[in-house]
Order: sequence, then structure tokens, then C-alpha cells
Amino acid sequence: MYLTQGLQRALQQTPERIVTICGERRRTFGEFGERVARLAAALQGLGMQAGDRVSMLAMNSDRYVEYMYGTWWGGGVLNPVNIRWAVAEIVYSLDDCDTRLLLVDDHFLPLVEGIRSTARHAPVFIYAGDGQAPQGMLDYETLLAEATPVADAGRGGQDLACIMYTGGTTGFPKGVMQTHLNLWSACVQRMAEINQGRDQRDLHVMPLFHIAGLARLVCSIMVGSTQVILPAFDPAQVLRTLEQEQVTDTVLVPTMILGLLAHPDFSRRDLSRFKRLTYGASPSVGAMIEQVVAKLPHLQLAHSYGLTEACPIVSTNPPQNHSPEARKNGLAGSVGRSGLGVLVKIVDEQGDEVPRGTVGEVIVRGPNIMQGYWNKPEETARALRDGWLHTGDGGYMDAQGYLFIVDRLKDMIVSGGENVYSAEVENVVARHPAVAMCAVIGIPHPQWGEAVHAVVVCNPGVKSSEDEIRAHCREYIASYKCPKTVEFRDALPLTGAGKVLKRDLREPFWVNNR
Repeated sequence: MYLTQGLQRALQQTPERIVTICGERRRTFGEFGERVARLAAALQGLGMQAGDRVSMLAMNSDRYVEYMYGTWWGGGVLNPVNIRWAVAEIVYSLDDCDTRLLLVDDHFLPLVEGIRSTARHAPVFIYAGDGQAPQGMLDYETLLAEATPVADAGRGGQDLACIMYTGGTTGFPKGVMQTHLNLWSACVQRMAEINQGRDQRDLHVMPLFHIAGLARLVCSIMVGSTQVILPAFDPAQVLRTLEQEQVTDTVLVPTMILGLLAHPDFSRRDLSRFKRLTYGASPSVGAMIEQVVAKLPHLQLAHSYGLTEACPIVSTNPPQNHSPEARKNGLAGSVGRSGLGVLVKIVDEQGDEVPRGTVGEVIVRGPNIMQGYWNKPEETARALRDGWLHTGDGGYMDAQGYLFIVDRLKDMIVSGGENVYSAEVENVVARHPAVAMCAVIGIPHPQWGEAVHAVVVCNPGVKSSEDEIRAHCREYIASYKCPKTVEFRDALPLTGAGKVLKRDLREPFWVNNR
């Protein structure tokens, strides 16, 4: 079980099939395989050895796919960089797992000097853009042209494939360690639930530094299909691409879907070839489902629930559970049942399974579950107990094994498909000299699903402002994590043990949104 196997198979069976479409560039599996083998050689020539980490800071592109497979082909490990991070967050992820090679495209050239000057070990920078390589950077295309293709290193199974950094509940990102077996298993699980084949055309607009986008692409390459790649989500461009490239499949978050449905170009595009849409990452999607069914009645809908630590799928709610009957009886509100090879339980605080219909913590085990968190043995021990991943999500299971998520026990905020951990934001807000106490919660937002909201108690005799707190946060964390709104109070509601009652803070905002 190695992640380059799908490419090897396609090179043997369908070398002339188009594998990537990115703007005007179209590459066959044969061309793609040649470039992957050359990139692997170039990375090895720059010092990459088996198990070494390689990063990329870039928008989606065909070169991003080459980075993924070239690193694996050469025996390396991916460390994709979140494109919305500030320089300090990027440097932390590079330093934490000793990443010495970093590919950067045109969009992120302004960040290079900041990374170079603050990283513990400045990485070798490789320019993966469309212009001329800036001074101090190696040129991607030149490296490929001068390299001699190497054989596949053949790493697989329990060998590390990726380190995917997520928001950290302790204020620092955590590197989720995923093996070839983890990702391979997750792909097979998905294919067992949702039919995939060579003839489909997948549109990739979810960012490839996210596990949802990365795993979906790996799954599609595994079956030998064609990948249509857009740099980022733009409703008009997505609608145009769906029609022009005759896309059959894609995965989107609800905010993206609603943006497509509301766009003036929607009714002008022929979407008859668009067959399957997978969605996820939203607290509530009932109204969205009804809109999709009304406007695209031929479309097959599927919902996936998961997390980075599960690579990412835990359960899938297939198209048949989006029928009129399923929408009436509430089954469409489920996140489905556990996938092939995956076990799910709902447990209480002692780890004992609770009766069906009772809310508890969702725990998961299976071959898709991560190895642990890089360099964080204590956090790994808390998350992985007796072979089970403790997700921190609250939910219940019905008599047929359907899973319903009711809360996020870790206080994670999902804003526009991005995960924001409240503790990370709170740690930054608390650094402001005016702040005595603070709590960060998610509140309803019509476009993003949830928005980050900070409740602040200032030090006695000291005042601050919303603009001041937000400007302070922008110095330390990505803009999507920064509070969109700030509320000042004299005190926070506390439990007897002195913990903030975030439930009481959230309740007024959500009471009319359930």
C-alpha cells in the first residue's frame, strides 16, 4: 500500500490519458510520470533522503500535484503549508519538523524573506511559478529539465507520507502524522461508499494543503481519472470550468455551494455533466440541500464527516440518504455511517459506550487513523487511547448506526470551511496588555457559517477597542482566525471550578439559529 501505486498503474495502462488540466496546460499520465520522476531526482540532489520533509507554499496547481507525487516518488514526506498562515505560523511548522526544502509560487514570494530571516534553518527555496526565478531561489522548471529521472523509492505501508499541521489547542499547530497506509485506507473506504472510476473528471478547488483536498486528489489519481485544478474558489470561474471541462465530480464546503447557487452565471451554465457533489464542514446544511435539489435535481449529493487525524473520513452519508423521504425523516441530517474498516463509538467521560440516542464523545479506530502528533507525545497519548482516536466531537448514534454530530467538544469554530481553535485565538488576545480575561466562541454568520467572536474583560482602569484587539491579533495569526467581532464585558460566566461557561456565551447568539 504505497501512494504512488495509482500512478504506476496508470503509466502502465493509460499513459495517454489526461491526468491534469490547469489553465491552458494539459498533461498526460506519461508526461506527469516523467516530471514526477525528474522532480524526485532533483529533490534528492538537493539533499532529500528517505523520510525527509518537503513543503510547498502555493495555490492549487498542476505543479502542486507534481510536488506531492515527486516527494513520495523520491522517498520524502509532505509538509504542506497553510496558505492563510502568517509568517510566524509557517516558520513554526517548518522548524518543528525540520523541513529543509520549500517550494513557493508567485502568490507567496513576498513571504520568502520573512521566512528566510526567522526560520531556525532557512530552507532551500524553489520557485514554482510562471516567471523568472527571483535571486536566491532555484527554478523549478530548470531543476526538472536538468534532472535524470529516478526509479520510485517504493516507500509505503507504515512509512510516513504526510505531516499535516492543524490549529493547536495549546496555542501551537500540531503536526498530524499520516502514513501511506492511513491515506490509502481512507481512499479505499471512500471508494467503497461512493463510486469512482477512470471516466470521471474531478474539479479540485478545495485547497490542497487541507487533508480534504489532498486526500480527494490522491483518491482520484488512484483510480486513474482526470484532475481539473483551479487555484482557489471563485464562483464565476468554477461555474465556467464545470461547463467547459465537463466536470463530473467535486467536493465543496457549503459556503462555496451557496455562492455558486446565488451567482448570476448559475442559470446560464450547462451543468448537465456534473453528476456528484460531496460536501462537509458546516454546522447546518438543511436549507442548502433543499436549494441544491431544487436547482440541480439530477445531482447526487453525499456528505462526509471526518478530521485530519482520520485522513480525513470517519463516515459518509451517501446519495440515497438525500432522497425526499430521507430529508423528511431527518436521515439527511446525519453524517452517515462509519466507512469500510472504520469503527465508531459514542462514549461518556469514563470511555464507556453510551446507549443509542445518547450524546457523548465520538471515538474512532481503523487503518486510516494517524500515527500521532509530531514531537507531541503527551497530546498523542490524550488523543489515542487503547487504539481509539478521541475526536473531541459530541454526537449520538441511532439504532441503525447513523451518526449525528451535535457539538464540538473542543470548541472548534468552523468558519468558511476553515477550522479555528478558540484556545489558539484566546492565547493571542490574552497577550494584549489591556486584556485580563477573554473567551473566543463561534457565532452565526450568513456567509461563513460561523464567525470568530471574542468576549474580553479588560484590566481594571484600562480600556481597549474592537479595532485595537483585531489589529493586535493580525500581528500573530492568520486573518481568518482573528475575531470578526469583539465584545467587552465586566466579567465572564464561570463554573465552580473557575472554567469559562462558553455554552452561556454562545446561547444568545444561536437560540434563533437552531
